[in-house]
Amino acid sequence: MRVFTVMGPSQAGKTTLVRAMAGLDGDAGQKQEAAGVVTLQPFSFMEEDWAALEVTGGAENLAQAGPALAASDAAVVCVPSDPNQAVLAAPYLRKVEEAGLPVFLFINRMDQARERVADILSGLQTYCAHNLVLRQVPMRREGQVVGAVDLISERAWQYQDGKPSALVKVPTEMQAREQAARADLLEVMADFDDALLEELVEDHEILAADAYDVARKLLQHSDVIPVFLGMAEQCNGVMRLMKSLRHEAPSVEQTLERISPNGNVVAVGCLAQSVKHLGKSVVLRAMGAPCSSGSAVAGEALGGLSMVARGGNGTLMSGDLGKVVKSDHLNMGYAYLRDGARALPDWAQPRPATYRRLITPMHRRDETRLSAALVRLGEVDPAMQVAQDEATGQTMLNLQGPQHLRRVMGSLQDEFGIEVEAENVPPALRETITKPVEIHHRHRKQSGGAGQFADVVMQIKPMPRGNGVSFEECVKGGAVPKNYIPAVEVGAREALQQGLNGHPIVDVAITLKDGKHHSVDSSDFAFRTAGKNAMREALAEAGVVLLQPIVKVAIHVPSVFSGALVPVVSGMKGQILGFESEDGVAGWDLFETLLPMAAQDELCSALASATRGTAWFDSGFDHYEEAHGR
Repeated sequence: MRVFTVMGPSQAGKTTLVRAMAGLDGDAGQKQEAAGVVTLQPFSFMEEDWAALEVTGGAENLAQAGPALAASDAAVVCVPSDPNQAVLAAPYLRKVEEAGLPVFLFINRMDQARERVADILSGLQTYCAHNLVLRQVPMRREGQVVGAVDLISERAWQYQDGKPSALVKVPTEMQAREQAARADLLEVMADFDDALLEELVEDHEILAADAYDVARKLLQHSDVIPVFLGMAEQCNGVMRLMKSLRHEAPSVEQTLERISPNGNVVAVGCLAQSVKHLGKSVVLRAMGAPCSSGSAVAGEALGGLSMVARGGNGTLMSGDLGKVVKSDHLNMGYAYLRDGARALPDWAQPRPATYRRLITPMHRRDETRLSAALVRLGEVDPAMQVAQDEATGQTMLNLQGPQHLRRVMGSLQDEFGIEVEAENVPPALRETITKPVEIHHRHRKQSGGAGQFADVVMQIKPMPRGNGVSFEECVKGGAVPKNYIPAVEVGAREALQQGLNGHPIVDVAITLKDGKHHSVDSSDFAFRTAGKNAMREALAEAGVVLLQPIVKVAIHVPSVFSGALVPVVSGMKGQILGFESEDGVAGWDLFETLLPMAAQDELCSALASATRGTAWFDSGFDHYEEAHGR
């Protein structure tokens, strides 16, 4: 079975393209969805089994693309025929180039193209480190695209509504333009092939068969990205793309070599789904040795196995896709050996989950079930991370964005019958003091039996940001016995866990300077109580100020949008640190800023608006600073 991934921006026509490709031979299999993000479409083409893994458009869904790409022989990036929308393809072009996967670019809806193909290509090239090479030139009639000429075979194809394109003679008025475009294509290809370069230098005629052979080698080595034209809705240009996939895309043996140079990987977990009443199902692509029910994969036997392609004898041969159930040790995002597993490379891992929400079950009876349900969802959705908010103790989800949140909430209700409500995560505020204070506190209690006595003189003073809490003592003459000093520290630190406004106290230095004790009534408990009360009195006298957490944010953004981020960040009271071109990534900037943590969720929405859903960010705590205003 040959497998490829189809991806691209929303509304680019990916679903239509996959449907057209699967229907070329009229033998499409049952479409299957995985986690609402990736669709698996098996089909037959020229007596071979194929499968297209279509990734739903939207930057949030790219988290699921990595495992699909890792299990694919090639990728097809489907883009609209508008140079003004070229930036929307930037995240997808970046992803496939990071994966090092052979890529075909399909410019869809050429009937709506109002600009020259050269302008469309120029806009897309901005976001590609590899050369984009046009494999076809459009034929126009009265400004409308009516067909395309293949630059290698030099055959012309006229589009027909709902039918395969018809082979026609290259129009006379196009011959000069076609020859010039073909010469440009061969020159680019010759940069990577010495034999072709020699033929061009000697002015020999380049045969189509030789040119196709060079094109196949360049694609498989990821030297260039070939560009095809078409209209998927009318099934025009789809056959040419599919034939190029068939003849030029790598074999499963080459795919295995790419993800496992030593050849010991037997399967890749590329998709996963949680099914009500059935549990987790994982789609595996077999690599190398055959796999069947009971075969050892990752050190345990495979459970129930069903073939994705029709036919077969229940055994996955190299390259085949199969759905496995009752194998809880398997997950998507891993390459599996016979006796173990290893995570896929960094490029196949999801982006940082920076959209945070607290979730609470709407019915108290679901509180215990929620944790188990989230564990199961996490097994099929690696882009979701579950944590506990330290301030409230509630369950916190770290997600890719609002759409991801809606999908998770929908899965909880549909598959587990748990309704939840989501709310913003409150900022993790802190408090500190602004002036030093010295307090003398005596704890004395007598109520029959052994009494309680502890006398302490303590000083608390502010420290620079980030110093935390320190404790030291300079007691002389044994006024406070050494064995009671740790109890004083414990009591003081307990008092600092909740300041005057209910937030922990940070960046203070505590010093035990003097005190008194009683030979009978003093105890650890008494000195602990004295230390705690002394700190509370000191905080009340010193007064406290609120501190808000500041995070350092690195925004990955197409260069064209970098300037638009300045007012966005400034409006959130952020401090811009600067931006520069991102190393090794064409057309992208790395925009760095310091931002209040409370604005992080707002940043997710603002980025989606300011960058048309193309940018994302990662963040980490940097420091606390004094909060002003409300």
